[in-house]
Amino acid sequence: MISNKPSPSDRIFDLCIVGSGPAGMIVALEYCRNHPDSSVLLAEYGAENGTGKNELDDSINNRNPRNHHDPYECTNKGLGGTSLTWGGRCVMFDPVDFADRPVIHGECTWDLDLLDEVSSYTKKSAEYFECGTGPFNLNEMPGWKDRRIADGFVEGDVLDSRLERWSMPTRFAARYQEEIATAPNLTLWCGVEAREFSSPESDGTIRSLDFRTIDGGEMIRVKAKAFVLAAGAQESTRILLRNAQVFDGVGGTPSSLGKFYQGHVSGKIASIAFRGDPKQTDYHFHQDEEGNYFRRRFQFSEDVQRREGILNTAIWLDNPLYHDPSHRSGAMSMMYLAMITPFLGKRLAPPAIANSITKGKVNKLWHHIVNVIRGMPGSLISPATVFFRRYCIKRKLPGICLHSKSNRYALHFHAEQIPFSGNRITLADDGETLNIEYEYTDQDIASVIKAHELLDAWLKQCDCGKLEYWFPQEDLADEIRAMSRDGIHQSGTTRIGKSPEHSVLDRDLKVWGTNNLYVCSSSAFPTSGQANPTFLLGAFAARLAQHIHQRHA
Repeated sequence: MISNKPSPSDRIFDLCIVGSGPAGMIVALEYCRNHPDSSVLLAEYGAENGTGKNELDDSINNRNPRNHHDPYECTNKGLGGTSLTWGGRCVMFDPVDFADRPVIHGECTWDLDLLDEVSSYTKKSAEYFECGTGPFNLNEMPGWKDRRIADGFVEGDVLDSRLERWSMPTRFAARYQEEIATAPNLTLWCGVEAREFSSPESDGTIRSLDFRTIDGGEMIRVKAKAFVLAAGAQESTRILLRNAQVFDGVGGTPSSLGKFYQGHVSGKIASIAFRGDPKQTDYHFHQDEEGNYFRRRFQFSEDVQRREGILNTAIWLDNPLYHDPSHRSGAMSMMYLAMITPFLGKRLAPPAIANSITKGKVNKLWHHIVNVIRGMPGSLISPATVFFRRYCIKRKLPGICLHSKSNRYALHFHAEQIPFSGNRITLADDGETLNIEYEYTDQDIASVIKAHELLDAWLKQCDCGKLEYWFPQEDLADEIRAMSRDGIHQSGTTRIGKSPEHSVLDRDLKVWGTNNLYVCSSSAFPTSGQANPTFLLGAFAARLAQHIHQRHA
């Protein structure tokens, strides 16, 4: 049910969750479904239907806007959280992400045993995201084991069988709002900010959390047996930074809180030219038997990553840069022109995704118009078909990748960052403003270049194709640094570990020094891997719901 405030004031909830994004929703729904006699409060800062400007985002100081999106571009306040502008890509982390490697300098503070345990909840995560229950490896799918990405390709140092799957309910509010509203044991409370936890008792138990209403500034105390911060990496970290007393049991705030802030290095610096039959190249999205979309990606074997000292990297086939009319594609120019049209562009894609297409550039408009005219009628038919499949049917086409008759495709890289303590989130002297310090290290950039070199070498060894770089070798590092921008895949600032000396949370996502305070956010992930964090976070959320009941019921 939906409430203006939880009442009566002396009520004790079984569980209080701060934040109603996918993580908070999954914890709440999973707990309520499995334990119908429980009482759960889901508290959200934003309004039920989302918000525009807000004080939290306005009080974030982004010190590197070139490489980190501003808060309104990468987070959302309101029911459903950032799923309001999420693209829906579901990707699984790899075992190497949980293993200590020299390339990340001893900063891997989780382990393979945890991966094995959490993996048992990936089926439950897939159910919530509705991305299909199949594997994330084509070699495990019937009829796909011997099908390769292009003529002549052989798996070895480079793999072409790793998958991304795509969620159908990319907007969690629309998908689960009715269930939340009708659940008798779940209370949704919107328009409130989590402010102050009570100090832990001698056994680490926190009894209450004070909320402030956004409209009137009224302070309301909520009591619960357990609390979960699921407000996203930035806001969950801000709440902990503002509540140092919760760490009294371990002698003070862990040194890693707010540090090791990570995302991904992402962009395009090269094209791939395949040698074989263009009709045999697997460039596009497929649907499984349940209708769920998936697409293959290039990745590198764990042996190669360790031997060559590269960070985990995924690379997939993509279109050339939309804003550069030299691609001579009428359909791409038409899509670019639509995306830069102020009224239309904002409705076609969220800001971060739109920026990845337009790069914020209004470039050579006449050349794009010429492309459109030359490409008629395909310049209109192809975008219209894509528009219908992306916006007018229930199971939407996840993205756009156009067939290349020349068998050349742009390569989009998506690479891990090292856990660097200089990338961090801190509170300003006023105790409210959140400062974000975020940059790409030389090692991050060098690993991307090395990954492309390894892919090029493997393609040539297979006699399958080669890479064609868009920039001179000496300019690659500067170009990668200039084009890469994250802040969407926020990880690392409340990381999991084995002790408060090196982490903020234990393996069960419990805050060190407390008995009943948890963080369910990708901020708990010590490494970012090649994967978007949302799908794995869903598995952690389902696991946490079960753990809390077993521990605190």
